[in-house]
Amino acid sequence: MGRYFFVTRIPDEPGSLEKAALVMKENGANINRVHYDHRIDPNTVFFEVTAGEESYNQVMNKLQEIGYLQTSLRPHSTIRFYIKIPNEPGALSEFLSVVTSSRANITELDFDDRSQRDDRLIVGLSLEDSSKIERLLERLRPRYTLEVIEYDETENNLDNTVFYLRLAHRIKTYAKNPDDRDLLAILADTNHIVQELAKTGKDPKEAFEKILCMGESLKGTLGPNFYADVQKVRLKEGSMLYVFQLPCGGNLNVIDTQKGRILIDTGYGIYADDIREMLGHYGLSDFSLVKDIVITHADADHCGASGYFGKTSRCHSATIDVLKRENRAYGSRNEDSVLEELYTKLIDLFSHASISDGLVPFSSKVISIKGKLPVIDNLSIGPFNFEVIEGLGGHQYGQIYLLEPKEGLIFTADTLLNLEHISKERSLYNNLAVYLVTSVNVDSSLVKEERTELLAIAKNLDDILYRTGRRCIICGGHGPVSVLHRSGLSPYGSVEHYTHNISS
Repeated sequence: MGRYFFVTRIPDEPGSLEKAALVMKENGANINRVHYDHRIDPNTVFFEVTAGEESYNQVMNKLQEIGYLQTSLRPHSTIRFYIKIPNEPGALSEFLSVVTSSRANITELDFDDRSQRDDRLIVGLSLEDSSKIERLLERLRPRYTLEVIEYDETENNLDNTVFYLRLAHRIKTYAKNPDDRDLLAILADTNHIVQELAKTGKDPKEAFEKILCMGESLKGTLGPNFYADVQKVRLKEGSMLYVFQLPCGGNLNVIDTQKGRILIDTGYGIYADDIREMLGHYGLSDFSLVKDIVITHADADHCGASGYFGKTSRCHSATIDVLKRENRAYGSRNEDSVLEELYTKLIDLFSHASISDGLVPFSSKVISIKGKLPVIDNLSIGPFNFEVIEGLGGHQYGQIYLLEPKEGLIFTADTLLNLEHISKERSLYNNLAVYLVTSVNVDSSLVKEERTELLAIAKNLDDILYRTGRRCIICGGHGPVSVLHRSGLSPYGSVEHYTHNISS
């Protein structure tokens, strides 16, 4: 038994849904999910079923036979025209009968015999096969006076009777060369997210727009529009820390020493080419000098570019499990959340995630304890020896932190952030994820506990270093490099703005 999805396009008439359900019943398929909302699209219905492979194929064939199965997402052709029909009983019905036989979707009818502006009927139609429009016009012209107003063979003028088709063609511009089958799967997942959000009272159309805004934000910050806010922190023995706040998502960190470099998190995969160019601008383009890529956790904005750099990556063993299951909530008490699983798939798709083939897990043996957080391994580069600290699973199962106590440097991933000083544009983008999964933390109570522990580690280290005129430097997964300041965090040092034009 397997789980399968169908995207169906059925007539907007009584009995159509029952007919589709009967096909599944008669062929032994159990319906696990159905979603239809006339307000969104009067013809598209999403089904997920459990069935054997033979039953699945039988359902597919029968739905195809009755014209319900949607297997492609070709742009519909749209047309608007004026037509004169006799102002007498039955004339409109006769005209509509011709239109119906051509299997056209009527998108507009406008006529009023008391109107002073015109005595003609305005008609709007949408058809998947543009050749049928020509054949329909050939049938109409001998019988009626007809004038075409608009004719579009692209999806630009599609109306809401084909809402999901319009949505699919917008999504297609954000995904990486999907075929129709992939696109239908994406559409089914997107619909499932919106179905879940609707249960919490969120408007379906707003939810769709949030999803599209996520794709548009990523696509709109590539190439000439790519930028980053950059901090450079001098470390001991001529080493340097570079922290790059990318346009969307998490930070990319580079520690450059005389004995090699490490990358801590990589940003989204969609930025890989722009990241290479940016690193070249800062003299960091030679990837043969990169000894390690460290992934703090499995979210795409922290590891999605790791597969583009030709290096193995180190991470917690649980992070490997999360990535394999394509569910950012795996290993938490919310791992059955539909929103978390589908959001993971969607953001991986939009951000062109490519995970390194060589994922090497850190040791899971507890070496020592810092407060409530276990130290499980060590990571050395040049003069630095980092303690690898295991999180409690608040933001995500398997998230780790890196601490270099002698240098006073701590990487706190997505648990301890300087939210107050994240730019407005980045905050707006981050809030899209909050909207779509309701919380970016898989266990909010554990996050609070972890944050308290990290602040205690940072404060204790800061008190020690402060006596020598130094500070504990906190590098969050988002936002600027910071230091402790009263009850919060304050940006450390200067920030420069990098753009594509600077590199060029």
